[in-house]
Amino acid sequence: MKKHNFSAGPSILPEFTIKKTAEAVLDFAGTGLSVMEVSHRDKEFMAVMAQANALVKELLEVPSGYEVLFLGGGASMQFCMVPYNFLNKKAAYLNTGTWASKALKEAKFFGEVVEVASSKDENFCYIPKNYEIPSDADYFHITTNNTIFGTEIRTDLDVNVPLIADMSSDIFSRPVDVSKYALIYGGAQKNLAPAGVAFVIVKEDALGKVDRPIPTMLNYRTHMENESMFNTPPVLPIFSALQTLIWLKEQGGVKEMEKRNIRKADILYSEIERNKLFKTTVKNVEDRSLMNICFVMNEEYKELENEFKNFAIANGMVGIKGHRSVGGFRASTYNALPEESVKALVAAMQEFERKY
Repeated sequence: MKKHNFSAGPSILPEFTIKKTAEAVLDFAGTGLSVMEVSHRDKEFMAVMAQANALVKELLEVPSGYEVLFLGGGASMQFCMVPYNFLNKKAAYLNTGTWASKALKEAKFFGEVVEVASSKDENFCYIPKNYEIPSDADYFHITTNNTIFGTEIRTDLDVNVPLIADMSSDIFSRPVDVSKYALIYGGAQKNLAPAGVAFVIVKEDALGKVDRPIPTMLNYRTHMENESMFNTPPVLPIFSALQTLIWLKEQGGVKEMEKRNIRKADILYSEIERNKLFKTTVKNVEDRSLMNICFVMNEEYKELENEFKNFAIANGMVGIKGHRSVGGFRASTYNALPEESVKALVAAMQEFERKY
């Protein structure tokens, strides 16, 4: 039976990425060695790093004056690195969920943090609007996609202070106007590569504004000056990331990904709205994520939740159980998930509906 991988992360990767990585694990670039055992400073891996860097810039049309970094520690390390490098006196954060809350918490170690708005009052099921950003904030931090609660900011905001975004789970899913951001970061394990590496896109002249000394490893300039090679980088995930970037370009780039993602989301959201057994957890259509589609049983069918989960699993669905803070179900529809998997889930929902 074909498996349909809706896991939120680590998540589905393109078959191309998996195949090429598997080949390189056995023999990397004709060296007779595994990619897991070569030196990161050998010319073969240096070429991987350079090509991955160039493809990120090409796919996202990164303007001059920005650098792309591949770092260890995942997005959670960036919760600390961002304020270390950017927060001099005050920072502003938009609180839209678990990861935004964690980023905000870390920033408080470095200075005053203003929570400009929060959707916690309704269990993070909407994106706050009409908030004010302090004009004296050193930066404004947002989390563009919220994997747990199923909301997403799908536009590039115009703000009056430097904008920083955690794009862990929706990077490369749509075109991004990078020029509007001082820094974009994210963990790779949602839409790019296996867990173990984080990507950073940083505006060079946005750095150097804090008074504090910054530890070497936590200073973005360290990694810029050493082309992500100051210490041993996560070699295998970076190699896999390159394969995904190659695949993305071959598929038509981020504009094509956006078209596919909108189509997949429309198919599933339409079924959730139609099917009498289910309802979405995000009421505002404009706030609904294209990457993580959350839904629950309608109240009168609540007792069928576990039965549907088992039914879906029996029909090849993997990873659709919702996060414990939301309950219900979550279908993560990242770039690599084919439309046929979404249609298979819809078919399972319809078959289950016919039973009841």
